[in-house]
Amino acid sequence: MATILLIEDERELARVLTSYLENAGHVVLYAARGDDGYMLWQQKKPDLVLLDLNLPGMDGLDVAKEIRRQAETPIIMVTARVEEIDKLIGLELGADDYVSKPFSPREVVARIKTVLRRSGSAQVKAQILRVSDLEIDLDGHLALRNGVSIELTPTEFNILVVLATQPGRVFSRMQLLQAVQPDAYAYEGYERTVDAHIKNLRHKLELNPKEPVYVETVFGVGYRFSKTG
Repeated sequence: MATILLIEDERELARVLTSYLENAGHVVLYAARGDDGYMLWQQKKPDLVLLDLNLPGMDGLDVAKEIRRQAETPIIMVTARVEEIDKLIGLELGADDYVSKPFSPREVVARIKTVLRRSGSAQVKAQILRVSDLEIDLDGHLALRNGVSIELTPTEFNILVVLATQPGRVFSRMQLLQAVQPDAYAYEGYERTVDAHIKNLRHKLELNPKEPVYVETVFGVGYRFSKTG
């Protein structure tokens, strides 16, 4: 949906955030230093920057100042500092939102979605996915084939959206499960429920469920959505 530049020196936190953002359909660029993150922003021009304040190499406020001097890229600042002066300085530099540590990764994903919508990101505006004769209306929570509505359960629709927003990417069962049910426990029996959802999805989506065109199996790994349909 959007390209997010994550600039965060806590690598485990960055790993968790990256996982949640990718499961939400975003492309994540990562830098552990402020100067490296700023260079990455110059090169890639992401849709949003998730920026820690305390960074080696170049302070987060300085990174925000340089970005805002050149462009209107949305910025969400991540901070463990609670002093009001930091928030005021950040807002004066053009930060679009704040997240204070500790935080829930799901909250960060929600805030990113809100900021992208508010900023008018093209990636967020494009709420209809089309692959061959399949159309997925994200806002309307609707899937159609050749203009005919396909009745999907909420879980089936969410799995379809996760796969279709990143065609060609292979998702494990647990990745799909966590994307549609983030609080689910990771045990094999529960993961296998994904197989049942995929089977039902194929019966509704594919002309021949035994030879799927859209949702492909990658044996020993998981599932992926065909790039061509």
